[in-house]
Amino acid sequence: MKNKVVSMKEAVAALVHDGDTVVIEGFTHLIGFSAGHEIIRQGRKNLTLARLTPDLIYDQMIQAGAAKKLIFSWAGNPGVGSLHAFRRAVEARPARLELEEYSHFGMVARLSAGAANLPFWPLRNYQGTDIPKANPLIKSVACPFTGEELAAVPALRPDVTIVHAQRADKSGNTQVWGLLGVQKEAAFASQRVIVTVEELVDEAVIRQDPNRTLIPGLQVDAVVVEPWGAHPSYAQGFYDRDNDFYAAWDAIARDEGSFKKYLDEFVYGVKDRADYMRKNPGLCERLAAKPRVCAGVSYGY
Repeated sequence: MKNKVVSMKEAVAALVHDGDTVVIEGFTHLIGFSAGHEIIRQGRKNLTLARLTPDLIYDQMIQAGAAKKLIFSWAGNPGVGSLHAFRRAVEARPARLELEEYSHFGMVARLSAGAANLPFWPLRNYQGTDIPKANPLIKSVACPFTGEELAAVPALRPDVTIVHAQRADKSGNTQVWGLLGVQKEAAFASQRVIVTVEELVDEAVIRQDPNRTLIPGLQVDAVVVEPWGAHPSYAQGFYDRDNDFYAAWDAIARDEGSFKKYLDEFVYGVKDRADYMRKNPGLCERLAAKPRVCAGVSYGY
């Protein structure tokens, strides 16, 4: 079993390059903030950032000058409002950020096509919408069986996908429970995959509960052990969503000065996630999850 465990600094240095298409997945849950911060610290530029629902981490990467393009279906601070660095970049004249917009399922379809090694994916959900007028990459195809006209979106094959998860073994067999997004599809569509985890476990633990394995080790290039790596989002069973942070972020991000101050203190001003946690005293006590263990399952043989 190959040992793929490296530091976050090593993983980003080796696997994320200027000009890459990068996916940091997670649907409100298990969002890889620590990986995004390391990308910022290493000064990556001209990235195409792709995700169904870009939120605060992509806003921070845009403010830091890492992004040239955003491929997405919705962007915002969930439950609060806009992404202000995103808005400033798009509303600037000339705009400082290219946009490529789809529906949620349009993004799922693009990653599903990439994962299946297909050139495109058909779907119906653009009927009655104006999204195809804004995005010339959305085409129409005739169903070969019924003749029905369908929408089609091109496969998305990222250069690198970053997934945060609860646990993995040293060869990258990665287990997730709780709310899922398109982590699996993004990982299988991608050329390179970094998995960041709350804890590293023995292969025997993975084998005891195989149905939780979302991404097999054969698809993973690097494993980073990064407790609290999803904060301020949450990791089911480890810590809760930091709703106070999301609410406070709106005022921070509206002003470029306070945005820069945050990046200087909590991104550029720390060397790693452990350092970040030291700058946030009381976080563990406030957000740590209380145990709620599900019943065991017999995989008897």
